[in-house]
Amino acid sequence: MKRISTGTTGRFTLVVKPEHLANRFKDSILPPVLATPVMIMAMENAALNAVRDYLEPGESVVGTMVNVQHLAATVVGQTVTAMAEVTAVDGRRIAFSVRASDEIEEIGKGTHERMVVELAKLRKRLDEKVARSATRATPR
Repeated sequence: MKRISTGTTGRFTLVVKPEHLANRFKDSILPPVLATPVMIMAMENAALNAVRDYLEPGESVVGTMVNVQHLAATVVGQTVTAMAEVTAVDGRRIAFSVRASDEIEEIGKGTHERMVVELAKLRKRLDEKVARSATRATPR
């Protein structure tokens, strides 16, 4: 990973569609508004976009912490813009301040952390976990 400076920013935009609504994949009795997990996904993508150019080939970043408030509802057709700003870098751990807004108002804010990972090492650990899981699932 190349050196990442605090203050580095990224953004991600999303036009809200029916499949992004809380009443579609959480609870059908909810009003047709943007689901919190979708807002968080936009914030996480903004964080990824902030650091993408600093990653070496074979590296990526994975989310390790999310602490956000969902402040206002957003309806179908509105554009959500998420922004992330690097606030600290400690080795492979990167901390962000995150915000999201629609055309009218701020809809969310909080903090997020991501960890730089080597994809080959991650895949190896996952393969080992799958193998351990299969061993446990085999009847004796």
